[in-house]
This record gives sequence, structure tokens and C-alpha cells, in this order.
Amino acid sequence: MSSASDPEPRAQAAGEEKPAAAALTPTDVNAPDFADLKPHASGQGANPLDNLLDVSVKVTVELGRATLSIQEILKLEVGSVVELDRLIFEPVDLMVQGVRLARGEVVVVDDHFAIRIKEIADPKKRA
Repeated sequence: MSSASDPEPRAQAAGEEKPAAAALTPTDVNAPDFADLKPHASGQGANPLDNLLDVSVKVTVELGRATLSIQEILKLEVGSVVELDRLIFEPVDLMVQGVRLARGEVVVVDDHFAIRIKEIADPKKRA
């Protein structure tokens, strides 16, 4: 049996009633007092997005997609070929943070793959 000085709570026996919850008492609630925000003197006429221009985002190029069963994935080995859903003459997708921003064609620049932008996605249809 636990006593009031015992720090460990005791398990409630079957058939015992739970103690009544302590009644909540209303307290005064006040809204926080924040200082008014004022633009910097140097920020007059500045673009509000200027603070974001140095933020790095993940940019990827998607050649195509394939759907494989777990069984097919487990059979993959060195030399296996996974056929993608995109034809060789179709543009690839330029993705920014997982959202399609543009489409283009794959090119090589100084022994590195690159993409030549051919179209920018309509902001209303980006997915």
C-alpha cells in the first residue's frame, strides 16, 4: 500500500473508484503586449523577399519514373535495367523542393550533366 509520503503511485485495484479530478479555477488571461513592428530605415523601397535570396533549396532533375513490385526490387543487381516512363525525346523535369518549376533537355557541360530550360511551369499548374 502506498502512503502519502510514498513517491510511487499505487496501481488502482479492480472495482476501486477513481478519485475526483481537482476542480479547475478560472484565472485571469491577458493578451501579450508586443512592440509595434516598424520597417528599417534602410529597408525603404526594398523588396520584401530580399531576406530570402540567400536561402538554399534542393534542386533535382527527374528523368522519369517507374513502378516496381517489392519482388522486382529484390531481384535488382548490378547490370539490371529499370525502364522509365519517359521517352528519350521528352523533356525532363526541373524540381525545386519537390515541385516542378521547369522542363528542359539534358545537355553536357564540361563533362557534367546539365539541363537547358525549355519551359517554365505555370505557377497555377505546378505539381
